[in-house]
Amino acid sequence: MEKFEIIITTLFGLESLVKREVQRLGYETTSVEDGRVTFFGDWEAVCRANMWIRTGERVLIKIAEFNAVTFDELFEGTKAVDWQLIIGRNDAFPVKGYSLKSTLASVRDCQAIIKKAAADKLSQAYGISWLPEDGVTYQINFSVFKDKVTLMIDTSGEGLHKRGYRQISNVAPLKETLAAAMVEISHWRFEYPLCDPFCGSGTIPIEAAMIKRNIAPGISRTFACSSFPQISSELQDKVLEEAKSLERDVPLEIYAYDIDTDTVELAKSNAVKAGVGKFVIPKQGDARKLDLSMPYGSVICNPPYGERIGEIKECEQLYREIGKSFKNLDKWSYYIITSNENFEMLFGKHADKKRKLYNGMIKCNLYQFFGERPPKKAIN
Repeated sequence: MEKFEIIITTLFGLESLVKREVQRLGYETTSVEDGRVTFFGDWEAVCRANMWIRTGERVLIKIAEFNAVTFDELFEGTKAVDWQLIIGRNDAFPVKGYSLKSTLASVRDCQAIIKKAAADKLSQAYGISWLPEDGVTYQINFSVFKDKVTLMIDTSGEGLHKRGYRQISNVAPLKETLAAAMVEISHWRFEYPLCDPFCGSGTIPIEAAMIKRNIAPGISRTFACSSFPQISSELQDKVLEEAKSLERDVPLEIYAYDIDTDTVELAKSNAVKAGVGKFVIPKQGDARKLDLSMPYGSVICNPPYGERIGEIKECEQLYREIGKSFKNLDKWSYYIITSNENFEMLFGKHADKKRKLYNGMIKCNLYQFFGERPPKKAIN
């Protein structure tokens, strides 16, 4: 198969994790930049990346890249692309994107010009004056960053964080991709328990179970590229069967606590949908009174941040109280994400390590507290 550049977009701070995932799939990355990882691959690589990437946001095919500081340059650069090599005469090609730190600052104008240029090229290539756009949809994504234009085709459709198991979520859900990243960063050893005392809709425990049982994150959903004629049903079946065959049968002990009983039921339902209902144990519980009898384990959680003025004092008090509660877990490791810059002082302990991450547009830190290294444990 012909190879081309594939871009996986990421939340800021997760680029190294996505690079590692690409390498696990057997591909070599060609560049790692803020918010994106690039590698060369074919249509099978597109399918496998959509199926397996846990911590990335989208899988895009890079079509062209050029500099533009005028709308004429943007138009000519876009029209120079052989769009007909991918987009058929009846296919739809909506356009969306962004512009940052560039002369061409108007996203709406960039969108309109790219659309017109692509339409002109397709009309010329197919010898027709009107494009019906009633066939397969090829979403054109563009980025204009420091006057460099990148044109891409989105192969994912909905973002990769849309695993399919969380149809309903609580008020402030954590993205599945970020939850998976937190588990990966923790290097949690599945032989020992994991606990999320602020489980919400169950995202962190579910992602942890899927990672350790090697359940492909895209196994229960479809992608935009599923309708592309370039990807045969045989290839899609091959990738799906590969994913099913690589699932691991390992024992897990994962506890998901939340103070709200309705939320606990939601977490339980989501775990069942994700195929890990047997391994995630949702219970009503108060993180301020956390009592875990097991000597070793990991806590990974996303407590409330108190982004609204009236909630800040309440959250600060919560951090003080969980700091006292977690002292009982003297051999456990815990990983806590929050946007509160004073978290360590409130929690009553300095983190062994901090990592800057973004929960949506909110700048956060993942505070990492390392417990005693547990002994090696035999697995039956």
